[in-house]
Amino acid sequence: MSVSVLGSSKRACISPFVKGCVRGYARKPEETSDPKKEAIRRAMYPSNLRNRATPTGGWRRDVGRALQHAIPSVPAHETIERAWLLHKRHVRKQRDAELARKFECMKQAMEELAEVDPHLYYEANKTEDLRERSRAEAEVAVGMKASELKALDARIHGLFPREMRIPADTPSRSGWNYEWKPFPRPI
Repeated sequence: MSVSVLGSSKRACISPFVKGCVRGYARKPEETSDPKKEAIRRAMYPSNLRNRATPTGGWRRDVGRALQHAIPSVPAHETIERAWLLHKRHVRKQRDAELARKFECMKQAMEELAEVDPHLYYEANKTEDLRERSRAEAEVAVGMKASELKALDARIHGLFPREMRIPADTPSRSGWNYEWKPFPRPI
């Protein structure tokens, strides 16, 4: 083989690489994508939202001028601010008065309950630690299975049992579980 043939074949192998990477690095990429996709991309990801004022956008360069036209002076703005704070204070006082009235009604109802039935009054105001177990519960818990023990721990005394089936108009697809029995909870 002659040197010229080797040289030309060598140039042929290197030239696409050189052309694409070295010579065309500053050139804009050729438009090979779909114009519909480009339009969607431009709509969803705009280049800069602050380049123009939009009525729905978060930034408007003319907002300062619009505020100056809407509110003529600083004293007027301060008057509006004070009026708004006064309105909020009136609403807060009305809410507090309503809560105080409800509290007084509840207090009177509890006093009436104390006069009518002292036992119910005691039960209604009794505080108890919901995590604490009685001796009877501790004795029953010794012989329970792990699932029953977990259900016992999950149930809060005095509330509706979680494991009970929710009442419905139609039966479930799997039917009724006739073997289910609630575990005994001593009171």
